[in-house]
Amino acid sequence: MRIIFTRDFMALILSVAVVGLGSGATLPLTALALIQAGYGIDVVGLLSAAQAGGGLLIAPLTGWITRRYGSRQVIMGAVLCAGLSTLLMQATANLFVWGILRVLCGAALMLLFTIGEAWVNQLASDTNRGRVVALYATNFTLFQMAGPVLVSQIEDFTQWRFALCGVIFLCALPVLMMIRAAPHMTSASETHGSWRHVLPQMPAIVIGTGFFALFDTIALSLMPLFAMEHGIDSRTAVLFASALLLGDTTMQLPIGWLADRLGRERVHLGSAVVVVLLLPLLPWAVSSPWICWPLLFVLGAAAGAIYTLSLVACGERFRGTALVSASSMVGAAWCIASFGGPLITGSLMKHAGNDAMIAVLLVAALAFLTAAIWEKRRALPRSTF
Repeated sequence: MRIIFTRDFMALILSVAVVGLGSGATLPLTALALIQAGYGIDVVGLLSAAQAGGGLLIAPLTGWITRRYGSRQVIMGAVLCAGLSTLLMQATANLFVWGILRVLCGAALMLLFTIGEAWVNQLASDTNRGRVVALYATNFTLFQMAGPVLVSQIEDFTQWRFALCGVIFLCALPVLMMIRAAPHMTSASETHGSWRHVLPQMPAIVIGTGFFALFDTIALSLMPLFAMEHGIDSRTAVLFASALLLGDTTMQLPIGWLADRLGRERVHLGSAVVVVLLLPLLPWAVSSPWICWPLLFVLGAAAGAIYTLSLVACGERFRGTALVSASSMVGAAWCIASFGGPLITGSLMKHAGNDAMIAVLLVAALAFLTAAIWEKRRALPRSTF
């Protein structure tokens, strides 16, 4: 069955592209502005943590907020909040105010991603869910990757660079207004739709999301250090992250198609097995470019598939408000892993050597594989809530 590109789906994809570009630009721009102002890496980390904290604060309330105000109103309000909180950073240099604005932006982005992921799962059918979710994830990743490029072009325009990023967020509003009907996000029981009921039904989804958040963050921040420790020059070491992201971005649609044909569980487990087998080979492959670059590409594709197919699993397993709550748990897992994971990994690399990075990622991948096998044997039923 072909993917049906409805007006609502295309509007959602376009709005997510705009949000991806805005979020991909805002984080590096904030770090750049702080460094240029003379602040240290600790302050940059603190404001990054503030944004992650905003997401964690709002995650348990996402289902209730969506039921109370409706998905269309919430997602448009979240876009407005993300845009204004970024735009207002142009009006002040006060770190306390910036911290509050980052918390608000983090909460807004959590709502956007949670409802967007639930929304795209509702627009998909069981026969094409893998391809539809993969297209959604690929689209967001591509535009998020373009964010740092935008920052490199506007970094010298200090008088309006945050204002421009804020306006980019706001450009999503007219696109969202094209959507004719909001998805049905109600459930027969608010209790069954709450995160307390949903969380025990999705251990592999949560762990899989945490693994990829850790993988994604480490690829951007610590992978170049790992490569340089193995004798790679700094300019080439930075490209290690690019190779991983290239595999992630380009292969999600083919993997989604494969999941629709062979079954999501089978491809999900297969992706985890590929990651577990390839990770220990990386220290050995670094010195051989003909092996290293293809290995990084395949590793990025398989790691990305663990996250994409976790989103697909949410759509298979949950409906209505339960789906929104499940998506919020996915977002919370991402925030926790992307915040705490690099701190732990960096400390281990400092005291035990840079190959500790491989050990951390391998443990996380094995945790997901174990949880996925346990879920398969337990045969968790699909939620009808």
